Amino acid sequence: MKQIEIIIANNDHLGYAQEICDVISDSAKVRGTGIAKRTPEYIQTKMNNGNAIIALCKGKFAGFCYIEVWGHEKYVAHSGLIVHPDFRNQGLAKKIKEFTFNYSLQKYPHSKVFGITTGLAVMKINSDLGYKPVTFSELTDDPKFWAGCKTCTNYDILTAKDHKMCLCTGMLYDPANGIKKKEKWYDKKVLKRLKKIKQTMLTSNKQLLLWKK
Repeated sequence: MKQIEIIIANNDHLGYAQEICDVISDSAKVRGTGIAKRTPEYIQTKMNNGNAIIALCKGKFAGFCYIEVWGHEKYVAHSGLIVHPDFRNQGLAKKIKEFTFNYSLQKYPHSKVFGITTGLAVMKINSDLGYKPVTFSELTDDPKFWAGCKTCTNYDILTAKDHKMCLCTGMLYDPANGIKKKEKWYDKKVLKRLKKIKQTMLTSNKQLLLWKK
């Protein structure tokens, strides 16, 4: 970890875009989860405008995350958080997330920070940073954000629920609430059980919708 450098990406890092997209896609396949696909061109845009974070180890790609801005800077979201397989199980994802979180608070001090995820590990990291689970109605209503979910395998569930519910959990950090502090609401066993119930319920509804078609 001492050899890994986490920095704000720029146009010097454009050559890593394709590898970043490949690692994100491969990771989703291994986990068997839905994911919004990214293109190298989109990743490069984030690098060029200073809204991407990259982790490097002696020039080798180790991890990545980027910032998206919504609702005229009312909200920001951290997306595409990924760690290369060679650097996993070292706590790097948490370090990248913390760097991205603190950087976005500096760059967009009045913006609410939110995210949607199916990963318990990401929920834990978000919880430690001060995020709280919220309903989708408390997140941005920007159609461009939700359009990014179209390439996810669970998009038909999201649309069937009128963008109010999906397999993802919405989480929000509001800077207006003051200094971030670790909340005690996170319980891995409880969240895992609730996630399973939610997945069973929504997947059943998805199958019913397909049958009706």
